[in-house]
Order: sequence, then structure tokens, then C-alpha cells
Amino acid sequence: MIEVLILKIEDPGCFWVIIKGCRPFVDREMEYKKLHAEMNQFYNTDVEEVKPLTLEEGQVCVVFCQELRCWCRAVVKSILFCADHYLAECFLVDYAKYIPVKTKNIRVAVEAFMKLPYRAKKFRLYCTKPVTLRVDFCEDSAKIVPAKRWDSAAIQYFQNLLKGTTQIEAKLCAIEDDNFDVYLYVTIKDEKVCVNDDLVAKNFACYVMTKENTANSGKNQKRWSLLSLKSSPETVINPALALWPVLMQGKIHNLGTVAVMWRASWLQDPPLMLQKYSKSVSLCHGNICSHAAVGFSFKENITISVQPTVQVNSALNENIIKEQLKEIERNEKSGSEKLLQFLNPDPLKIDDIPSEQQEFQKINTEQPPIVLSNKIEPCSTLEAAPLLVDLKKMDISCCTRNWYSSKLEIEEALRTEELLWNKFLCPNLTESYCWPPIARGCDSVVICHHGNDPLLYIPPFLTFLQSGNCYKSLPARNGPVALIVCPGWRKAQLVFELLVKYGRCSRPLHPMLILVGLNKEEAKNVKLQRGCEVIVTTPHSLLRLLEHHSLILLRVCHLVFDEVDNLFSEASRQMCTILESYKKTITVEDRELAPHQIVAVGCHWNKHIEHLTNEFMNDPYIVITAMEEASIYGNVQQVVQLCLNCERTSVLLQILDFAPSIAQKTLIFTDSVDETEIVYRGSSVDQIYIKAKSILLVTERNGCHAVGVLRYLEHTEAEIPSELRNFTAGILDAKEDMKLEEPLCQCLKRSGVCKDMRICPNRHRVHLQIDLLQKISVSALPKTGHVTILPLHIVDATNYFGRIIDKKKDQYAILAEEMTEYFKKAGNKLSVEMVEKQALYGLHEEGIFHRVQVLDIPPKEENCLFHNVVIKYIDEGRIGQVQGHELFHLPARFQVLPSQAVEFIVSRVKPIDNEIEWNPKITRYIHHKIRGKLHEAKIVLALGNTVWVDPMVRVTKLSDLKTSINEYNIRSEILSMGMGIDNPQHIKQLQKLCEHAKMLALEETTLHT
Repeated sequence: MIEVLILKIEDPGCFWVIIKGCRPFVDREMEYKKLHAEMNQFYNTDVEEVKPLTLEEGQVCVVFCQELRCWCRAVVKSILFCADHYLAECFLVDYAKYIPVKTKNIRVAVEAFMKLPYRAKKFRLYCTKPVTLRVDFCEDSAKIVPAKRWDSAAIQYFQNLLKGTTQIEAKLCAIEDDNFDVYLYVTIKDEKVCVNDDLVAKNFACYVMTKENTANSGKNQKRWSLLSLKSSPETVINPALALWPVLMQGKIHNLGTVAVMWRASWLQDPPLMLQKYSKSVSLCHGNICSHAAVGFSFKENITISVQPTVQVNSALNENIIKEQLKEIERNEKSGSEKLLQFLNPDPLKIDDIPSEQQEFQKINTEQPPIVLSNKIEPCSTLEAAPLLVDLKKMDISCCTRNWYSSKLEIEEALRTEELLWNKFLCPNLTESYCWPPIARGCDSVVICHHGNDPLLYIPPFLTFLQSGNCYKSLPARNGPVALIVCPGWRKAQLVFELLVKYGRCSRPLHPMLILVGLNKEEAKNVKLQRGCEVIVTTPHSLLRLLEHHSLILLRVCHLVFDEVDNLFSEASRQMCTILESYKKTITVEDRELAPHQIVAVGCHWNKHIEHLTNEFMNDPYIVITAMEEASIYGNVQQVVQLCLNCERTSVLLQILDFAPSIAQKTLIFTDSVDETEIVYRGSSVDQIYIKAKSILLVTERNGCHAVGVLRYLEHTEAEIPSELRNFTAGILDAKEDMKLEEPLCQCLKRSGVCKDMRICPNRHRVHLQIDLLQKISVSALPKTGHVTILPLHIVDATNYFGRIIDKKKDQYAILAEEMTEYFKKAGNKLSVEMVEKQALYGLHEEGIFHRVQVLDIPPKEENCLFHNVVIKYIDEGRIGQVQGHELFHLPARFQVLPSQAVEFIVSRVKPIDNEIEWNPKITRYIHHKIRGKLHEAKIVLALGNTVWVDPMVRVTKLSDLKTSINEYNIRSEILSMGMGIDNPQHIKQLQKLCEHAKMLALEETTLHT
């Protein structure tokens, strides 16, 4: 038995471990620690000679891992070109991690660091294959059949099983292509359980036998890798037979004679048999070791490791073989015990998981319901999916799943490093139904909980675009055949990046991302790339483009709406205009032979989508996997009734008494069996409703669900009781009162309103005690008046951090001079040994000395000489990362002056097209224009560390004429670029919040007196 430590679990057929003990696989932990320490010391010197000249897939190298903060051995899996650099997907062979690495952080693997074997070993359960439940709706039957992919419930059960164990052991059965095939044993409640058998017993897997082809073992042999064993054709057998001892299996499937002969010969003289069948042994002739792989039937498929300096028939190998054969004997004796375990119908219970939760997990393994407008044959596996062959070979990224779940996650989700490298195993439920119709060019509507995921339509969409012959009837001119319309510039950028990535598998489509502002010259100057067949844009940008390029729709055959529900809610008028223009274009006689397709993907069903399907689609395929949205699609009437918890039963019976005498069917959900009996006896539920109705009883105990219920009712446009609105308003007020420690909402500060206060985690009320003006010297920030400001850190087009410059006596300038003079002396620059959180330190960067505050200290790696710390430049406002040894002690006299960084917000201007964030084009423009330059500004409002300015201008003094001119106004520059619009209510909304805060403070004072 080998004791192992789990590193990473993908599924029962692929999990990575560290072997803790058992010769010859004992883990030399101290040697690995020494290796990593030497690697970090060597590669931290940043020697140019160890940078690779070329990089290719499969190359062994050393990379720097940001998460582990150290240099690691790795293998390059793939290489991707980004905007200004190359990214390589690397697999860390000692940690079993896939990470994206910039090529500048990759080094040549020095031979001295490659002597130790890779620490992470890839294991899989021996002879254990996945199964799935196949439902035949025509025959109304279901049966368990072998599958190519592991079910999510099986993976979850496997993970829970390993989490709830005190010890994990493995019995090695075979080694094939660097995979260790094992029987896995876990100890739970002092009872050892075979994981292979348990998965079979719970119908998560089945046993698959391998028939060894011994006749041709000496012919046409291939050279395999260091850890390899040729696998034979697989046949599915009865799982119960697999648990019997090997000798008893001799009577089944004509395996007996061969198995018994092999076994008898080995028991008599193992070395002789090893010598006799040496032709079937695969030896790796190298400087490290040699491996001999000998084939057995089922559990006797053992791999024997032999050192190159030792003869095959030595006494040492005799002992190894005999020990392994004794292990087989012990396993055979426990065959009957395994069979009893297999026949045990009760599920294996884990201490950490209550029985109710296990029952819930069991229910969740069933396929969820799905609503289809037309019959669709789903593609349950990637092989069966109607996609391009080259596209199937790619590792489809799924990190975009729920990428739009919250506003705070958008920035992180769109970073290129996080958009790649997550392996896509098989289509999910929604994709298995929506990919086939989209790939056939049919009109499709897809509504699901992850309806904001572009991978719902991009793979099949690219597949259909490969059939270039169907576009030959289109006018022979430059122009797109497909338009993808997204709700905002950020989502459009994401879709464009995915198209570029996966478009490499298809014919050249030359996609373009077109985002134009209100400036008419910008739209007029747009030039389509030659051969461009796909354009990604937003509704507003598309209409501005059509004003100057009216023929852009002339060749368009495909119209894709990403997040169609948001598109209609944010730009319904523009959407209607686009659809009408598309309808006029495709009705031309010359377009009859060309394909016509509209694809709409979203999270919610509404009346606009219904209008889209009725007026602009031809027999659309509607796929809905979100049941609450299916009820809206099915016109289920939504009714909400508020009552006390003690009155639930009586209110329900009262509602049922008003049921009409026409036949109806009512489905009632209760909390207990007793309530079910009461409702059943007190009501006559024996009729059928002509129109379905959903009645929801909300009590005082359901306060946590009230906001969600209100949002759903607003979405369904149902009648909402005033009591529910008042109840929800009270809950939201209580939640706001609990956000005192949270910062003021950034959207509120930038534009005066928050798009969705119900789900925003930040504060939306001004509190006079919390939002006191910050002190930057002896006095606090000015509330009003004209000031000179120096922007140093540009967040976006209207949000900056910088300093207020006192023209009479700039205390920070004096401090900076004193710090420079002090730290010029080498003896004064004392490095910090122990870095503390929230403490102030000095930092020398680009010839300037800064005061910085430590915000976070990530845990230091054992083998890492240096570690990074997160710091804030308290006089500039930006946040960064530096190594701890770069910080030095800051004398107390340099810490007296308060933080000088102030947040500036240019008021009365906001992004166009109802966008939340500024387009990066205008942000870059403002950054280059204002950073590090003095500006004159008028303060119109100040709260805490934030001041709102209007106007903010750059004043240039003309020394010869002894006068000054206004070079530019920031707000005017944004408006002239066409990326912003006037926002007159900005400051008024914030002033209302301040007035409300003063009134609340006055009321509290009155109550206390």
C-alpha cells in the first residue's frame, strides 16, 4: 500500500497526488525543499543566459508563479499571442497547477534542477469507468450505460469521499502513459473502504476489464515513455464478477486457463517467468531508471521498477515480486468482503455530510427539467457536438462562466490571464440543446441562468460560418455576414477576444470590434478591414455606424444578440430599429438563397423576446433551462400573498375556497407531513385550471427572500402588493444601516446614482461622522473654493488621485526635500526585517522617495527568499506590490504629515449609452493629457477623502505677456470626444444625500436630548 496526499481532483479518472511513503516511491520532502530553494536563488538573479531563445509546446522549463511567488518546474502546454505580449499555459509538475505565464517569466530548465522526478503524480482509478443514465422518452424507460465523461454528481461524491477521510492509500496496479492506475482506499470511522468499489456500488461507475494480447507481445513493440504500459481493448463486464478472486474468474469469459497458467508459473518461479517473457517487457534505457511492465489479468496488472545496475533475476527483484504477489493474495482473500460491500444498498455516509444533505445530493443527480419549442437531439459529449474538428481539439475556456455576476468582478474576469486555460470537458445541459440548432443555422433563443456566457453560441456559430458556399449569392463586396450585438463595450471586448481565439480553428473571418462615440467624424472615418465577415458592436454604436455606412447590412445573414434581455431593457428603441433594418435587408429577392439566422441568448424571458420570436424569427428553437423563466414563457400567473407564519394554513385554505367549480389541478408545497394532511382534508383539490397560477405565501420568516421575490415579480410584470413593497423597503433600509463600515458606492460618487442598490455591496448613504473631511495638514480639506491640483493616478476619465498644492507653503514639497536629503546617506536606508500591516515605510522608486503603507502581507513561501507585500502610496493614492526587502525604516518625523492623496471626481458628465464604466479609449486620452500636470479646479462638494470639482482646467502662464490662458477643460474634452454626455443631476443627487444625513443627525440629537 502507498500512502498518498491529494493535490488536485479533476475526476475519478484524473487526480494528482503526492506519494508520502512506501518504497520505491517514498517522497523525499527535504530534497524537494532544497531543490526549490536553490532554484529560487538561481533564477532570482535574472540571468539573461537562461532565457529561452525559442518556446514550443511540450518544452520543459522553469517559470515564475505569481500565486506561489516562487520559481517552479513546468511543461509548456500551449502558447497564445495577446495584445502586447505572449502568454504560455504551463503545467507545474510539482504542484499540479495550470497557470498562464508571460514569456518574460520563463527560463531554461537547467539540468541540475531536473534530477529529482516530478513530485505530482497523475492517478486514476483502475478499471473504473464512468456511467450515465440514458432516458428513452419514446419507450418511457431509463437505463445505466457507460459514458465517456464523468458525471458532475460522481465527481462531487468522489471529492466528498476524499475530504471526509483520515487516511488515503493506494494500491498500484499499472502504469500507462504517465498515469498510475490504482485501487484507492480511504479510512472513514476506522473502516477502510475501496473507492473503486464504492463508486460502482452507488451506480456512479462500472468496472471495465482489459484483455491482454499476449500472443503478439514480442512483435511490433513500440517504445513508450518512462511511465507507460500499452492498454488493450476494453470490454464492459458485470461489476459483481470483478470483485471475485482472480482464480474464481477463470470460469468466466474464457479467461480461466490463461490466468491460472500465468499465476501458477509466477508462484513457482517468478524470476524464471520474468526472464522467459522478457520480450514483452518495456525497458527505458536512460540515466535515471528502467521500468519493466508485465501484463496480468485484472488486478494482477503490476509494474515492477528495476534499477539499471541490478540484474533482472537478482534476489532483490525476487523479494519485490514475492511481496507484491503476497499483496495480491491478501486482496483475493478479501474478495468476498468486497462483494458484500458491493451488495450493500445503503449509501456510504460521511461524518461531515448529514443524511438529509446526502439525499438532496442524490436528488440533484437527476437531469433538471428543460423547456423546448421544437424537438432537439442533444449532444451530450464534445465528440458528438456539431462543432469543427479543430475547435473540439482546443481547450475551450469556461472562465467566462458567471463572469458578469457582479460589477466588482468584471475587471478581474476580463483580464486575459483569467480568460484562458480552464479545460472544457463536455457541453453542459443548455449547450447540449442549443448548439445543434445554432450550428445548423436555425433561429434560436436560449434562456438559462448563465445566459451571459458567450460560449453558448460562439463554438456552433463559428462552425456554421465555415460553409462559405452558402454565401456565394450575396453581393460581391466588402462587408460582414454576421453582426454580434452586445449590451456594453466591455462585453463586446470579451466576445471579440473569444472570437479571435477560437477563430484560429476556422477559415479567416477577420472579426472587427467597432465602438464609436457621438463624434460624427469618428463614425464617418471607420474603415472596414478587407475580408471582415464578423462585426462585434453595441446597439448605439451600430446605429451611429449605419448613419454613415448604410450598406453595412447588405451582406448580413446572421444577427446575434448577447444578453438579449439587457439589450431590450437598456436600448429597446435601438434594438427595434436594428431588427427592422435587418428585416428589410433579407426580404430582397437576391437574398432568398442565403441563410437567415437570428440568435438571442440571455438570462430572462420577457415580452420583448416574445415579440422578437413572433415577428422576426422563422420557427425558432427556444431552449429554456431556468424554470422560473419557463413559467413566464408559459404565461403562469404569479400571485403573492403576505401573511403571518401561524396563519399560513388557514390563508391557503381560504385561497383554495375561491377556486371555481370548473375542473382544476392544484399543486401545494408544505413544510411537513402534518401540514400536508391538514391541507388535504380541508380542501377539495380535484379540478384542473384552464390557466396555470402560482401562489406564493410570504411570511415574516421569509425576510431573506423578500427582495428576490420582489425582483422576480417586477420581472414578470405581475401585480405587486403594497405590503410586499413596504416590507422589502424596510429590509433594504436595514441592510443599508448595516453597511456603515463599507465605502461609499463608487457609481454613486461618479454619476450620482447606483444602477442597482439592491445587490450593490457598498454604502449608499452619507453619514456625517464617517464622511468627515480628511486632514491633509493642520486643517482639513476645503469644502468649497478654487484650488490647484496635481493628478498622479488616473483611475478613469473622471476619477483621479493626486494632491492639492498650496502655492504659499507646500508642506509635502518640504517633506520630499527632507526625505531626499536624509536617505541620500547610505547609513540611513535601513531595510525592514519584519514588515507589519498598516505601518508606514520608505520606498525608493524611479529616483523618488515615497511614503508607503503596507495593506497586506501574503504568506511567505518556505522556499522563497523574498516575498511581495501590497502597499499604498499614501501621497499618490495608487496601490502596488513590492518585495519586502525594498522597504526601509521611515523616521517618525516623516510620518507626522497626514496622507496627501485626495480623490478627485470631475462632475456633471457621465459615459454615453447608459454605460457604467468609461470606455478605455477616453481614459487613455485623459491619462496622457493630465497626469503629473498642475490644474486649476473649483470644489463644489467634499466628503471624506473625496472632492468633486467643476470645472477642472489646465492653465498655462505666458511669461512674456504676463498673462495666462485656459489650455483645456477636462469636462469639455470628454464631451468633444463624443464619449460622454451631460449629467446635470450629478451634484444635486449627492447634495440630497448630504441633506438627508443632516436631517437624520438632527433627529438623533433631538431624541437624545
